Formats: sequence, structure tokens, C-alpha cells
Amino acid sequence: MPLFSDFKSAAVRAAGRFRSNQRGSAAVEFAIVAPLFFALLFAIIETSLVFFASQSLETAVQDSARMIMTGQAQTAKMTKQGFKQNVVCTHMSALFDCANGIYVDVQSYPTGFGGVTIADPINGGNFVDNTQYNPGGPGDIVVVRLFYQWPLFVTGLGYNIANLSGSKRLLSATAAFKNEPYTPPS
Repeated sequence: MPLFSDFKSAAVRAAGRFRSNQRGSAAVEFAIVAPLFFALLFAIIETSLVFFASQSLETAVQDSARMIMTGQAQTAKMTKQGFKQNVVCTHMSALFDCANGIYVDVQSYPTGFGGVTIADPINGGNFVDNTQYNPGGPGDIVVVRLFYQWPLFVTGLGYNIANLSGSKRLLSATAAFKNEPYTPPS
């Protein structure tokens, strides 16, 4: 029995020294808390980037829509691609790949705001490109929409704001207005 009691007293002394020794405890505590901290930090950064990109897209659609509202796009006989390249892309920030990633949808409604119908661009988690370019004439109601598929990176950490498959979020910006009375092109 003395062997067991010696072992027991030695174990109690070692446990007491281990409990009273504080060296390395900060590293262990940080190792426990760090994954949660970094997951939260990256989620905050990604959310702020999505909001910033959305606001940039909103600004671009408002600035671009003015060309249609005043009749400048119609009198210049711009096509969908011409409007995108010469108007929309000049108002875009460096956050976007304008040439390959921006989708422009311009629809006019001559009957007024009551005739406005807007289709959902997401079907089954995929973006449906049913965009048109019809800037309308003087006095028409026009809806201009821009779409961009924003890639997400923090979706694997339990924070997923994707609304498209492939870890992407569809950003959209819309401007609805009545065209000013301008002289249409002949």
C-alpha cells in the first residue's frame, strides 16, 4: 500500500502545481476563442463589402437612368450593349467586372405605373437573364435595373447570405421614373 499512497500523494502535488501554474493559459484561452472571433470578424467584413457594393450599384443605376429619363439615350439611339458600355460602365466602381458581370434591364410601360410588372430574376437558386432594353418614349414609365452576381467567401463558417447557388449573392439596384418630355429622334 505504501506504493499506492506515494503515487497518490505525488499525483496530488503534481495536480496542485499544474493548477497553480498560469503559464500558457492565455494561449489556450485564445485557441478556444480565436475561431469564433475570426469567423465573426470575417462575417462583418463580408457583410460590409456586400452593403458597399450594393450602394455602389444603386449610385450607378441612378446616374445611368438619368440618361434615359432625359431622352439622351433615346436620341443617341443607344442599344443595350451601347448603353451598358458607354453609360453604365462609366459610372461603375472598380469593385465590379462591368464588361462581363453587369446585367442591364430597361423596360418601359406606356400605360403608367399601374402597368409595371417586374419578374423575379432568381429561379431555383440561379440567375435568369431575361433582361431587355426598351427605354420608351416621352412620358413613359421606365424601370431600369442592374444586376451583379457577387461572390461570397465566408459562407462555409455558418454565415451564409447567398441567394444564388455557387456561394453568390445577386445584387440588384432599381430606378423607376417617368421620362421627361423630350423631342424623340426621327
